[in-house]
Amino acid sequence: MADTAFHNARIVLAEEVVEGSLSAVGGAIAAIDDGGQTGEDFEGDYLIPGLIELHTDHLESHYRPRTGVFWNPIAALHAHDVQIAGSGITTVFDSVRIGSDQDVPDMGPHVEKLTGAIAHAGEAGWLRAEHFVHLRCELPSHDVIEQFEAFAANKQTRLASVMDHTPGQRQFRSIEDYKRFYRVGRTSEELEQFIVDRQAEHERYSAVHREHIVRRARELGLALASHDDATLAHVEQAVADGVAIAEFPTTLEAAAAAHDGGLAILMGAPNVVRGKSHSGNISATDLVRAGLLDILSSDYVPFALLQAAFVLPQRVEGFGLPEALAMVTRNPAIAAGLSDRGEIAIGKRADLVRVRVVSGLPVIRGVWRQGMRVS
Repeated sequence: MADTAFHNARIVLAEEVVEGSLSAVGGAIAAIDDGGQTGEDFEGDYLIPGLIELHTDHLESHYRPRTGVFWNPIAALHAHDVQIAGSGITTVFDSVRIGSDQDVPDMGPHVEKLTGAIAHAGEAGWLRAEHFVHLRCELPSHDVIEQFEAFAANKQTRLASVMDHTPGQRQFRSIEDYKRFYRVGRTSEELEQFIVDRQAEHERYSAVHREHIVRRARELGLALASHDDATLAHVEQAVADGVAIAEFPTTLEAAAAAHDGGLAILMGAPNVVRGKSHSGNISATDLVRAGLLDILSSDYVPFALLQAAFVLPQRVEGFGLPEALAMVTRNPAIAAGLSDRGEIAIGKRADLVRVRVVSGLPVIRGVWRQGMRVS
């Protein structure tokens, strides 16, 4: 934690943008003024809250950069952390898949290495951003319960999501879309058998595994998310389970039902930047226009989080920068139970980002976590 001060900044507050200065003492925001000349001159750049990322798969891509290649977990975490902080993200929930499959037949030791690296590096003070763990629970996997129990009680674990990528439902309601996604490296016959096997695993395991994980998440006090809800039945089950976050609903019907059920709706920032889903599902921007989107996640491109927040006011009439930034700061903080951060306000953590817009794109010029510069 550190003391710091800035002036001549466009400060993005919860409901407005003001020009002025900010000072932080002991890692917390101490004063916000409309004048003052103390500290670093921002030259009119934006000062925004540090971004909060609830669901990124990016650590896994550094740990396994190629099929069959597993990197040193500490080295993978550091590479990931540098990119996360450099993208303006000061709090990140690293998604770690639990549950083995044909691709990684013994996932447990890999989860142990990744969560161990996060715990070790965090305690040693080596990380730029603050890292938590998000357990992505693949329900049809035969050993997902064993792995959940091994890692759910770790102090870094704050969020669990229940997901099911069985062909023919949720994200992959279209079997043809599923085939396109999983065709690589398989013959037509192998792909057909792969689909049959996945559907059999769903029938055998999904319901009983979901019931167990939901119950244990409640007992452990973990925030719970559903994944790829596509129907009213999916949302009704999520509401009954006490889910707080609906991740990546695939249809307008499911998003509307989740909103009515009091769930925070999360979609991918790459969907906003690209203008469409990579798997052909609903557009996140359309959900913003319908008033049905609360949180954005960088998912697989860390910088997309900031980029989407600055793109949305250009694309959605009447939607301002404070509202857009709330989707990547205040709203995810609330959903994850992090009351000490997520907005620029007196007493909140001095997790801050300096941004200049160049040729329509946000460019990060500085990142501070609890008043200390980290990027």
